[in-house]
Amino acid sequence: MAQVGIAEIAFDVQGWPPVKNEATSMLAAGHPQHDRVRRLLEAAATAAQLADWTVVSIDVALDVTVRTPTSRLPADATNYLGGIADVLQDKTKPLNIDLSHLGPLQGIALYRNDRQISRITYRTEPAETSSYQVRISTVIPP
Repeated sequence: MAQVGIAEIAFDVQGWPPVKNEATSMLAAGHPQHDRVRRLLEAAATAAQLADWTVVSIDVALDVTVRTPTSRLPADATNYLGGIADVLQDKTKPLNIDLSHLGPLQGIALYRNDRQISRITYRTEPAETSSYQVRISTVIPP
């Protein structure tokens, strides 16, 4: 049962999550993770519009479920979580990177900064094809 004052948004994305595992930003034009980044942003944009979600500035919980047809994932949990967290933060004022290739997707964010993530849940589930679910909920301080 949801508590009063807690906002939540959840959505599914086909394919593998974007992987953060190198110094080059996966948000850069031509990066090998470009298609994964776009799929995540498109799914977040659709969910945000349907839920009337506005970018939050308070702590959030990140819950990720990766569905996999393989016994061994192509990347590890921390790289998937870092990739998802970076993509879903505010990108309207990037430092040292041009994100204009993202077009309107550059404006898609669920929270201001991934430092707001104070709780993380990660799990994998067997499935016939790869996909994942992202759930973001606000965290009310005690």
